Amino acid sequence: MIAGKEGPSPAANPDRATFRIPKQNRKGGFMSLKRIIAASVLALTSFTAQAAEQTVRIATEGAYAPWNFSAPNGTLQGFEMDLAKVLCERMSVRCEIVAQNWDGIIPALTARKYDAIMAAVSVTPKRQEVIVFSKPYAAGINGFAVLADSPLANMPGTGESYSLDTQETAAKARIAEMAKVMKGTSTGVQGSTTASTFMDTYFNGVVNLKEYKSTEEHNFDLMNGRLDAVLANATVLAAALEKPDMKGAKLSGPLFSGGVFGVIAVGLRKEDAELKARFDAAITSAVADGTVRDLSMKWFKVDVSPRS
Repeated sequence: MIAGKEGPSPAANPDRATFRIPKQNRKGGFMSLKRIIAASVLALTSFTAQAAEQTVRIATEGAYAPWNFSAPNGTLQGFEMDLAKVLCERMSVRCEIVAQNWDGIIPALTARKYDAIMAAVSVTPKRQEVIVFSKPYAAGINGFAVLADSPLANMPGTGESYSLDTQETAAKARIAEMAKVMKGTSTGVQGSTTASTFMDTYFNGVVNLKEYKSTEEHNFDLMNGRLDAVLANATVLAAALEKPDMKGAKLSGPLFSGGVFGVIAVGLRKEDAELKARFDAAITSAVADGTVRDLSMKWFKVDVSPRS
């Protein structure tokens, strides 16, 4: 007979019974295990809460309506402000939006004054030398505004649209026609923008180009006769033309997209790869489910969703 197989039960053997855990100890061990599990759940919940409480500071210009602007009550509003809230919610972070002058918006990002930029910033090779961009959340569409009673009121191509990517030959032909009627005139653009690059590329030596700190400033000079035309994002100009102080101005010439106008995306520091990945995922879902389309229709009355 094999010992232990059919021998006395542990309860009948005092020596073996000493190895049994008393009820009190068994209960205590069970309670300890419960406390460990509870503590782990609490720690996980705390970690998740902390992650949700992470704050991402996003800078915008606050002077580029309807993309971003400062409302009369001092709050920052616009298409990008609504979109930023959506993106931050999908990234499970708190969103803090701050205003920053355009000419210092990228230097302040690299100086770590905030974490990201959403200010209708187009992706360009020059900017990519300094920062990185998320996936695009909008396409850039630009056009000219002039006074309705000026010689430029009906420039060639008015009412047409051209992509500098897919219709480059036709676009250049139309630009050549425009250059003939714009020769010697003064055109205003916001400095360090794709509008400025476009004018340098296609109208260099043709017009007297003046750069401004904001679109509001060049619109003011247009209305006061110090400019013959301004070039800016068409959605921004369309919104400005609805205001009383722009009465008597109109869009003239074609709308242009692609090429130097590129696409619009979130600007980020090169070392923040994790934050870029989170923005990419949030933007991808917002474009795919129609959120970007809905917000652009709300603010622009036209869909500016990026074209694939």
